[in-house]
Amino acid sequence: MDGKALGAEVRGWTPPPRPDRAAMDGRLVRLEPLDADRHAFDLQAAFNGHDALWDYMPYGPFTSGSAYHRWAREREAGEDPRFFVMRNRETGQAGGIASYLRITPEAGSIEVGHICIAPVLQRGAAATEAMFLMMDWAFRAGYRRYEWKCNALNLASRRAAQRLGFSFEGVFRNHMIVKGRNRDTAWFSVIDSEWPALAEAYAVWLSPSNFDAKGGQRERLSDLTRLVRAAGDPALQG
Repeated sequence: MDGKALGAEVRGWTPPPRPDRAAMDGRLVRLEPLDADRHAFDLQAAFNGHDALWDYMPYGPFTSGSAYHRWAREREAGEDPRFFVMRNRETGQAGGIASYLRITPEAGSIEVGHICIAPVLQRGAAATEAMFLMMDWAFRAGYRRYEWKCNALNLASRRAAQRLGFSFEGVFRNHMIVKGRNRDTAWFSVIDSEWPALAEAYAVWLSPSNFDAKGGQRERLSDLTRLVRAAGDPALQG
């Protein structure tokens, strides 16, 4: 090739399937495909009074269960984004939602987003397990790249991405206009070669032995994933 540097040859890889509507079960959480009639009013009850959850979303907050039901009805059958509802297996309560989106099997790329987790589900390991289940499905299905993107001003989301083991890739300036405001977008990813080590870190963190009698964690997930991340987020340093 005349001495030109080319990317590594990808051998034996075939495009993975798109996510289906099968539920995903963990020890703490069950991910159920969004069903407006089944989930909307419970989710709105969990989100109600916590309008800050929607600050960086392109929609919301919702004024009533009926309004959220209309939003969910329009999206429940969508293939991209493909929404899943987080249900706490201990309490049976639905308290969060997330989706796969920008699903590109031909490139082996898929993103997680539209994440909205009510305070009732933030106080425990269930939401983290939900993120693990979605990532685990993607890599087991054969995806090569798993993305996380957020408003660059959303430091909580950037912190969550880093804790979960995503590597920071940079900021796209003037990337979008959301609710009439400029959005610079921070990009993060996990790639397939990193997943075995990250999966092991999640297994250690999610193990019941990692939590004391009061639910306190003995090892922090961020400490376990730090060794795997290719790059940290400079906005969170110091």
